[in-house]
Formats: sequence, C-alpha cells, structure tokens
Amino acid sequence: MRQGSDVATFDSKSGLPGSAERRVIIASSIGTVFEWYDFYLYAILAPFFAGLFFPPGNQTAALLGAFGAYAAGFLVRPFGAIIFGRIGDLVGRKYTFLVTIVVMGSATVLVGVMPTYKTIGFAAPLILVALRLAQGLALGGEYGGAATYVAEHAPDPRRGYATAWIQTTATVGMLFALVVIGVTRLSMDAATFASWGWRIAFWVSIPLLLISIYIRLKLQESPIFARMKAQGKRSKQPLTDSFLRFPNNKYVALALFGATAGQGVVWYTGQFYALFFILIYLKLDFIPTYALIGLSLIIGTPFFLLFGWLSDKIGRKKIILAGCLIAALTYFPLFRALTHYINPALESYQQRTPITVAASDCNFHIFIGPWSRQTECDKVKDFLGKSGLSFASMPSIPGQAPVITQIGTTEIRGWNEAQFKSALAATGYPTKADPAQVNWVMAELILILLVIYVTMVYGPIAAFLVELFPARIRYTSMSLPYHIGNGWFGGMLPLLATAIVAKQGNIYSGLWYPIIVALVTFGIGALFLHETRHVKIHEELADEPVTPGPAPGTPHPAKT
Repeated sequence: MRQGSDVATFDSKSGLPGSAERRVIIASSIGTVFEWYDFYLYAILAPFFAGLFFPPGNQTAALLGAFGAYAAGFLVRPFGAIIFGRIGDLVGRKYTFLVTIVVMGSATVLVGVMPTYKTIGFAAPLILVALRLAQGLALGGEYGGAATYVAEHAPDPRRGYATAWIQTTATVGMLFALVVIGVTRLSMDAATFASWGWRIAFWVSIPLLLISIYIRLKLQESPIFARMKAQGKRSKQPLTDSFLRFPNNKYVALALFGATAGQGVVWYTGQFYALFFILIYLKLDFIPTYALIGLSLIIGTPFFLLFGWLSDKIGRKKIILAGCLIAALTYFPLFRALTHYINPALESYQQRTPITVAASDCNFHIFIGPWSRQTECDKVKDFLGKSGLSFASMPSIPGQAPVITQIGTTEIRGWNEAQFKSALAATGYPTKADPAQVNWVMAELILILLVIYVTMVYGPIAAFLVELFPARIRYTSMSLPYHIGNGWFGGMLPLLATAIVAKQGNIYSGLWYPIIVALVTFGIGALFLHETRHVKIHEELADEPVTPGPAPGTPHPAKT
C-alpha cells in the first residue's frame, strides 16, 4: 500500500478499506503493547527491586527509593512529550514513534544486565534511575504518536472505537508483564529468581523490540499529516503554537485538569495501587495476587472497546467524568472490602488490637536517598505500615522515650524490631493472608470493578484529546497534558500513597490522593469542557488555512 494511494483513497466517513484500517491499528498497538510491557516491568517488580538496587536496613526507605525510581520514569514523561511531540509535528508521526520504541527497548534490555547495589553500591540506583528516565522520555513520545496515528486514519464516526484499541495496550502490556514475571518466578526457586531469574523478563524485550521495529518500518505516514505536509500547513514552531498562544494554551490546561489528571489517578489506583495494596498491606502471596489482578485485566480489557464505541454514540466527556466521580465515591468502601475478603484475619486483628504511637521527630518521606534521616519514629511507623497495620498517632510524652508504641496492652519504648515482632506474635497478628480464608469470587469482582473504572476514564481519552487540538500541533498539544496527567498525577500515586500511609498510620489514607484529584477533575471538566465527538478532524484538510481549534463549523469543545 503506497503512501500516495493511502491519502487518495482515504474517506473521512468510511475511512481506509477494512484490511488497511486493521493493519494500522494492529501495527500501532503491537508496538505500544511492547513499550508498556517494558515500562511496567519495573513497576511490578518495584517492591522486589527495593532489596536489589537500594541500601538495606529500612524496608520503607528502600521501598520508597524503589518507588522513587519508578516515579522518575513518570516524572520525565512530559519532557518526552515535548521533545517527541515537536518532532512528530515537524517530521511526522510514523518516524517519531519508531525512534521512541528503539529508546524504550534499549533501556529495558540494559536494566536486565546492570549490576545490583551489592556489586557497585550507590552507582546501582543512579544507573537504574537514568534508565528509567530514558524509558519515561520514550513513553512520553510513544503514546501521542500512536494515538494520533490511529486517530488520523480512523473515520470521524468511528474514532472513539478505533483509538480504544490503543487504550487497551497499557493494560495488555501490564498483563503480559505479570504473566512473564509469574511464569519465571514459578519456574525457579526464590533464591535463583533473586540472583538472576528476574532478568529474564527484561531479556524477553530483545525479540519483541526487533519485531516491533520491523512492523513499524512497514507503516506509511498518516493521511492527515501527509496532506498537511503537501499543502505546507505544518506548524514551524509547534511548542510556541501549543503552549504560548491563546486559546490553545487554555485548552492544554483544561485537558490536563479537566480530563487527564483524574483519568491518570483512576487508572493507577485501579491497576497498580490495587496490586501493591494486596501484596504489601494485605500480605497475599505474589502468585495469587498476580492471578487476581491478571484475571481482572483479562475480563476488564474489552470494556475499553465498549466505552470507546459508546463515546462515539453519546460522547467522550460524560463517560470520562462519570468514571472519575464514581471512583472517588467508592474507593474507600471497595478497598476496605478487599481487606475483608482477602485477609479477614488482619481485619479481625485490627478490631481487637488497638495500636498507638506516641512520638515526636516523625518525618514525611517521599524521595529516599543518602540525604534521608530515619528517626526511631520513622522506623516504628515503617514497620507497622509494612505489616498492614493502622495506628493512631499521639503526641510524645514529655520526659519519656522519643517514641512509645502501645500494641494492645503491650508497651514498647523506642525502636527494637525483635520486640515489635514478639508483641505482634503474642497478640495473634497474622503474618500472611491465609488462602483458605480468601473469598476469591468477591475479591475478583471488586478488582474487576476497579478495572472497569479504568476503562471508563481511559477508553475515550485518546479520541477526546485528538479532537481537542488542530492537526498541525496535535502531537505536541495532546501529549503534554496526557503525560502530566498520567505521568505526574497518576505515576506519583504509589509513591505518594505509600508516604501518606506511613505518615498518617492508616493503610487506607493513601486513597485520599486519587479521590481528591478525581473530584477536582470532575468539577473542572463539568464546568469548562464541552463535548468533542462531533469534531471532524479531516475537514482541516480543506483548502482554507488551518487555524487553532476544531474544524470550521464545529463548536470548540472547550468553553471560551
């Protein structure tokens, strides 16, 4: 299929011929699945990497360090969006996301061969963070390219459904990562996996990278960009046009705070925070946890397509905002229900064993490094939090020890891990979730519901963002709010939620972060954003000059 014939035969109502459209969607999606697989390998292994690449001695410090490196990849994603978005609007969609997949794959393979903290000390976390930054930059350019590429091939009446296939790739990539890690861990003993077996999942990226590069080399440029290039309508300065010129800069801000920020936190709560919550706080073994999460992803993934298709019928905005609102209103009862159905013994222990911590000199740690000072209070709260135990924080007692912990009727002064373990054992603390007591059906239903929230907010978002911005600056304009919303607001969620739990002493208190962000998004989106599904992006290729905003004759989705 030649590029010239693609442009000539494309029709905004019927799109490309069925086989050609499927080829575009499949080719774009396969590469994007691979990128998400690479990116989420680290996310899933973050609790495990805490003991490999970060200083030993404090579980929360190491875990927060691991989550910090995890978050670094998310924090840099908006910069990748700026760099690659600009290239995508100047050079083209196809070649830009070909570069991003090479960068992502190379960084992932290098993680699989790098030495650990035991071998090279503090150089290990520094190298790991550098590779995570490279992954984040690549992903910052990948999503906008894939979503724009598919959207610009899709007919106007079917854009939500077509781009929803791209939305499934993050979940499919995470599922693939869970399967590869789970199979690897089951096929060897724990010591072998800790020694070198964990690297296999990263080595799997080598053939995937080669296949993805081959597929993308076969793609042609999108018909909209090809025509725009032929007509000389490309922006010469997409960064300036996107972020420094009104009203497009207003639409970027509204897209962030009125759509992608809430979408990002709902996504990461329903998939990643649920995974970490079950593993870290509810103490369920990794294999049944992976099985629960994996099954919820398999069952929930078709809903991306359902809500993408539905957004073509009733609109994008109302589905995204409804998902944000419902999630915010139900997170607390749903996560409490997870505790009840997965580890009822822990729930019972907490009800009969009140715990208080009277202390001063307690710190709120987010990014952990050599500069971090761990007080006795921090170590006590670290231990209790990692045990999945909520506690009441009390003011310190003058003239007494700097930290006094009451576990039931047992008082412990200062920090002594052996004393804490003895006190918990004496009061009947369950160190692991008992599989015989898990209500698997109810736990799975809750996780499926959390994934359905994800599909509501994420399924229509690509079509919404594509329709919000004009073709000549679309790649740049849509990528930045998407990656700030997902990379900063969403990607920081496990790190911030873990820090909030350690500080507040309640295993559910970390949920306040996604709840507040989702409610803010609902309010701003409801007040200031209009629907976009009637925007006809292919009419921008008419002979008249392209101007910021939607196609002529179509109301702009953001209020002026």
